[in-house]
Amino acid sequence: MSAESHEIHHDGDHETMSRKRIWQVAGILTVITCIEFFIALVCVPKGILPIQYANPVYIVLTLLKAFYIVAYFMHLKFEKMGLILSIAIPVIFIIGLILVLTNESHHWVDLR
Repeated sequence: MSAESHEIHHDGDHETMSRKRIWQVAGILTVITCIEFFIALVCVPKGILPIQYANPVYIVLTLLKAFYIVAYFMHLKFEKMGLILSIAIPVIFIIGLILVLTNESHHWVDLR
């Protein structure tokens, strides 16, 4: 059996991905990016999708792309749970901080 026949194979102490899986993930990232461009260049300008609905869609699609990049290309999917949590929990807090600061920024505009 060749190493390519497995989707994920062991290389000493590390797990790596096959070329097939790398191309699958790259394809998924390409499709998500194409959807984002379609929304930005077709749906929003033609009024099919209002910008206030498009922005949350962009955020979700970008987070989905970030998941695939971190999980597969940065090999976090193959790491121990402690390492995953040590990275994921601060990211969740940073996202929460950004949301709170975005919400509070309107307060300063209203003071003028």
